[in-house]
Amino acid sequence: MDNDEPGSLDRGIAQDDRQRRFRMVPVRYLLPNMITLLALCSGVTAIRLAVEGRYELGVACVMLAVVLDAVDGRLARLLKGTSRFGAELDSLADFVNFGVAPAILLYTWSLNGLRTAGWVIALMLAICCALRLARFNVALDDPNKPAWANQFFTGAPAPAGAGLALLPLYLGFLGVIDDGHGWALAIGLYVAMIALLMVSRVPTFSGKHMGRIRGDMVLPVLVFAVFAAILLIAYPWQFLTVVSILYLALIPISIRSYRRHAAADALAADVGPASS
Repeated sequence: MDNDEPGSLDRGIAQDDRQRRFRMVPVRYLLPNMITLLALCSGVTAIRLAVEGRYELGVACVMLAVVLDAVDGRLARLLKGTSRFGAELDSLADFVNFGVAPAILLYTWSLNGLRTAGWVIALMLAICCALRLARFNVALDDPNKPAWANQFFTGAPAPAGAGLALLPLYLGFLGVIDDGHGWALAIGLYVAMIALLMVSRVPTFSGKHMGRIRGDMVLPVLVFAVFAAILLIAYPWQFLTVVSILYLALIPISIRSYRRHAAADALAADVGPASS
């Protein structure tokens, strides 16, 4: 009997392994990951297009990755299909789509005019994107985070950082910047500033938790969304330029709003012990 026990135990373990391997996985777990993989394909394609000098299509691929990145997370929460695997895959895809791809596009279009310094700036953009994503993942587990803090990001999020970093390319497509290499120094300084913004402690507005809107605002929001989509298709570079400038202009407002919330919390904490 004693000789049979190890063998039966091994067979039981092997059977459990087979059951785990071939268990049914709900489709709701697969759909968000499929969208994330499509976004990754779009980001990697942007790198190829940058090497080939097809910059407009390359930037369009990055923007497609931004849209897909916004869709996959919301779809996962809607279908209750969030998973640790999906979160890790999303972070890796975001690093490629919003760190590596914009860096390669900017380097091949302009920053290579600065030679080694240009490559350092491109690396800086990619590395800051990776650090920003890592910090975001760690901050998710913070139990002491106040509820109002969900209205803000710490630093510019990776998709917004990529969109802002590509602003010189939008201006180039519009003819405002006639030669990326001629403006390489100014573009390099701007890209370095955006990279630092991504890893900074500057609070920026977050739309990630805007899950509901008032009933009377449904129609205006739908009209605005459709109008924005039409503008993006008809006038992509003008639209992205305006959005980038508006985002930068909103940063001082977000800082003031964040400080107002923090001051209210501090005041409540002071009043609490005093009243007791």
